[in-house]
Amino acid sequence: MSALVAPIVAEAPLHRRLGITDDELAAIEQRLDRPANPLELAMFSVMWSEHCSYKSSKPLLRTLPTAGQGVVAGPGENAGVISIGDGLAVAFKIESHNHPSAVEPYQGAATGVGGILRDIFTMGARPIAVLDALRFGDPADPRTRHLVNGVVRGVGGYGNCVGVPTVGGELVFDRSYQGNPLVNVMAIGLLEERLLTLAAAPGPGNLAVLFGSTTGRDGIGGASVLASATFGADEPSKRPTVQVGDPFAEKLLIEASLELIEGGLVEGLQDLGAGGITCATSETADRAGTGILVDLDAIPRREPGMEPFEVLISESQERMLAIVRPERWPAVRAVCERWGLPVAVIGRVSADGDITIVGGGLDPDGQPNPGAIELARIPARALTSDAIVHQRLASPPTRHRAAPAPGAAAEASDGLPERGMDPGAVLLSLLGGANLSSRAWVHEQYDSHVQANSVTRPGHGAPVLRIKGTARALVASTDGNQAISAIDPWLGAAISVAEATRNVSIVGARPLGVTNCLNYGDPTRPEAFWQLQEGVRGLGDACRALGLPVTGGNVSLYNESPGGAIAPTPEIGVVGLLDDVEKRVGPAFGQDDDQVILVGEATPGLLGSAYADLAGAAPEGPPSLDLAREAALQAFIREAIGRGLVASAQDISGGGLAVAVAEGCMWADDERGRGAILRLPVTGAPAVELFGESPSRLIVTARPRHAPALILLARQHGLPVETLGSVGGDRLVIELAGHGATGAAEGRGSRIADALDVPIGELRHAWEHGLARALGEDGPAGSVPEDR
Repeated sequence: MSALVAPIVAEAPLHRRLGITDDELAAIEQRLDRPANPLELAMFSVMWSEHCSYKSSKPLLRTLPTAGQGVVAGPGENAGVISIGDGLAVAFKIESHNHPSAVEPYQGAATGVGGILRDIFTMGARPIAVLDALRFGDPADPRTRHLVNGVVRGVGGYGNCVGVPTVGGELVFDRSYQGNPLVNVMAIGLLEERLLTLAAAPGPGNLAVLFGSTTGRDGIGGASVLASATFGADEPSKRPTVQVGDPFAEKLLIEASLELIEGGLVEGLQDLGAGGITCATSETADRAGTGILVDLDAIPRREPGMEPFEVLISESQERMLAIVRPERWPAVRAVCERWGLPVAVIGRVSADGDITIVGGGLDPDGQPNPGAIELARIPARALTSDAIVHQRLASPPTRHRAAPAPGAAAEASDGLPERGMDPGAVLLSLLGGANLSSRAWVHEQYDSHVQANSVTRPGHGAPVLRIKGTARALVASTDGNQAISAIDPWLGAAISVAEATRNVSIVGARPLGVTNCLNYGDPTRPEAFWQLQEGVRGLGDACRALGLPVTGGNVSLYNESPGGAIAPTPEIGVVGLLDDVEKRVGPAFGQDDDQVILVGEATPGLLGSAYADLAGAAPEGPPSLDLAREAALQAFIREAIGRGLVASAQDISGGGLAVAVAEGCMWADDERGRGAILRLPVTGAPAVELFGESPSRLIVTARPRHAPALILLARQHGLPVETLGSVGGDRLVIELAGHGATGAAEGRGSRIADALDVPIGELRHAWEHGLARALGEDGPAGSVPEDR
């Protein structure tokens, strides 16, 4: 069509271009009692985004249990804080940086680490650890390999430079993440409870002080905009919205912030993340019931010609907002200058409750200069606590029978996948697969021992962090079960909580609280919102059953791409307290002749398991979860460890009992590992007993003299318990007791081997090389190329 006769298409109204709907525009004007000007619309656009306002999820999050023993700061603060005695407290939180990492994997992941670290030291805590929970699509796909390498290098590059160890986490591959990877990062910090600092702006007349990096155009609308819309095919065009991190500036920021807090020089402290200056000023003012008068001209910038909206919503990294009494300003300036950080007074706390932006400067009394122009005036509440909340529609999806996995047998079976299949071959396939193999290639890029708090090495159970000056330690874990969540989002969230807390308990630690990152799809779709609703319900039910508070977290919505939505992924972070670090227990088998004991029992259900993904054999649904039994199991193992009855403990989860036992064998201190000869009673399907992922089960080893007391204690807690055999030799042998040559599969025309029998060396070789093979490199582990 000729341009001369082409129809004229009117440009969309400004509010729609900013992502504000017509209904939201009406709500904005109602709160202002007038039309909003363009700058005010830009401020509302970031503050009313899903990422900042939780406008779809807020009603659901209010149902979660938040009170608990020792909680001194919970949801609504930058991080949860729990007292651990002796005047100390632990701060922890998990957040997402999904869409920025898909656009620019290195910087997206790096600034995700920087942002979560600021949430920790803003509270007055020194960051002591990072855990990263990463999820990608098909590992054979070149784009996936590019993303994996970029994200891992970004996490390691930032954490290593800033001097905070990355001690654990997850790396998961699932087809649903092909167009939308997940990058969730958890940080942990320690503080003296007396130094707890909140993100509030009290005291009209106090100064609003901005310190740290200067403000630029990078990251304008970054996390707030990218995380609040479905991901489309125009990813490269979004690169300018991704923030750029400087870990060396962050290190200076940590030290300066903690010095200011230690010296009692700040009344409140807030980091600048999503929403930039707009978010920091409005949130701190709203929490204190005050306002802030912002002098736009006083904000240090690193680029000329920036428009007011760019300055106010830029998400440039490594910046902090401090609320300071006027008489303390010289001391605050001196601290920042000593650390080489730009610092400026950008405004004053007011009593009117408004965030007011002026151009033209403020006089010494904090009032606008003659001739100054008021550019925007918005009640702080309107931007934050009184932001619009949407009542979304929820409806469960129509269920369709899932297609079988590629290469699956034509008829699904509750036995092993092929006639005459050796269970050992299945175990080798699982251990050598993308999801259960060694993560050494990842861990070796991270400094996991800087600060000298790490007691354990990554990849061998939950990380343990020594609390210096005490006999105690912190234990941390992350977990998220997307496979079960895709089938039953309530069950998936509850199982995620159960496994994350179980991973802490099997070290001997008492879980203190839960932080969550809820990664779901487009909340405007009723099916996606139902998944979120059910996930939050599962999270709450599990936390109540286990007696744990939810101290905060993050909701990441719109995790969709043209290829579809991700599997619902409730990522759970847990921190536990170990009273005596010398009593910690790991998963590795310790000595020959130790008794191998199974606590708990398998329940039917292979759907959602690693075995089902491999074999395509799971017609009967996922396993069930008994939360009361889970609570009893965790109480039992903590008591058993405290009484010195346990030599090793490993939970049964990904890959089932066979993988849990294999890990105990492979990770033994002996360089060649340590074998075991076991006899597993099989009353149902062999695949369920060997490879099923029924929750609330443990593989425990004990010295022969302690085994009777351990078994008695399990029974006192009402738990099924069975001695399977003993540690020793150089092979893993699991005899399927009660199952003959035709056994449970008789009548189906399949013959199942009666024993699993594999040399430990073969198990270790498969496990150590699996990730490299999955990512397209057949050489030794650790040789995965940077890009393909």
